[in-house]
Amino acid sequence: MKSMKKIMALLLVLVFMVGVFAGCSSSSDSSTTTETEAETETEEAAEAEETTETADGGEIVIGWLGPQTGNVAQYGLAVQYGVDLYVEQLNAAGGINGKTVRVVYYDEEGDTTKAITGYNSLLDQGAIAIIGDVTTAPCTAVVVESQADNTPMITASATAVSITYDEETDTVYSNMFRSCFIDPFQGTTMADFASEELGATTAAVLYDNGDTYSTGVYEYFVAECEALGIEIVADESYASGSVDFSSQLANIAAADPDVVFLPVYYNDVALIVTQAASAGITATYLGVDGWSSTVDTIDDATLLNGAYYCSGYSAEDTSELVQQFLADYEEKYGEVPGMFAAQGYDAAWILCDAIAVAEADGVEYGTAEYSQAIIDAMAATDSDYVTGHVTYDEYNNPQKTAAIITFVDGAESFWGSYGG
Repeated sequence: MKSMKKIMALLLVLVFMVGVFAGCSSSSDSSTTTETEAETETEEAAEAEETTETADGGEIVIGWLGPQTGNVAQYGLAVQYGVDLYVEQLNAAGGINGKTVRVVYYDEEGDTTKAITGYNSLLDQGAIAIIGDVTTAPCTAVVVESQADNTPMITASATAVSITYDEETDTVYSNMFRSCFIDPFQGTTMADFASEELGATTAAVLYDNGDTYSTGVYEYFVAECEALGIEIVADESYASGSVDFSSQLANIAAADPDVVFLPVYYNDVALIVTQAASAGITATYLGVDGWSSTVDTIDDATLLNGAYYCSGYSAEDTSELVQQFLADYEEKYGEVPGMFAAQGYDAAWILCDAIAVAEADGVEYGTAEYSQAIIDAMAATDSDYVTGHVTYDEYNNPQKTAAIITFVDGAESFWGSYGG
């Protein structure tokens, strides 16, 4: 019994001691737990803030759609380089509203069907606006879908009227803009230039009848020539992908025009002008912005001497914006930028300016209201950019002057600004 009492007493002492130590430990642990919980809460808050920031657009995602490979990749890559340079500079300066701009890309290889696939892929990757497409046919196909989604878009180089306006239904694609001028402008401008600056009274035309861009510019050139009294003495065309132009050039040589208008892309220009030399054609060649990069493609660039083409930009422009762009581009890429790079830079600039307006207005990222705010801001553009001062008309086409480029000793030379 006494033994049992001793055991009970010992147990009571042990319980008391455990309670005492537990109480001391509890006081110490309470302080430690409070500090740990505070740290945990701070970490959780930071994670929550980071999650919220990512979800609502801490990273602004825009898409780039165009050819990085294929027959017109040279245009696509030039546009991309201009876009990349601007976005890099923008992010280095703090981004938009403190948010980093990230560009996601899709190579449509110059193919219309792949362009539509690419458009949807970019949206799936979170793009809230798209720069593209680069050439006319893919861009025309994509714009119909983009209008239905009201996705803000801007092209740096697709010049057909159909990019922003459907003539058949009298519908303006209000979500679609461009940093380049349009085909009617190029066609009429080069006809005016032929008449006013070259004194031409006769003209021949050779165009790609399977290409929307080429046929569009051709039609406006011919119409303006008729209005000016310039006689079209040879009206020739060829199928897309042709490499032999001997029969068309023979007809042009026989007509002996003052000027030959070639509203085609640089790779065709190189072939045509080379073959034209053998055909004995001595007329002055006239071209459009698709001529950019011809000197890099043709075997003998001196065959271009004395020709003129309509461009959206010239590296010889002495304005501060152009010269700064030149310096920055050459530092990054080690080469002089052409028109497509400059227009790509401006397309990114115009779009990001508009996104900045939507951000400043506090519109929720990624919503339909956000898209509309970007579109409204682009429509209200009224500012200086590398390729000139830009405002938009009721068809979302920029009001700009053209840079006329000529060729001297096989190299491009800035003739001067014209039209506008």
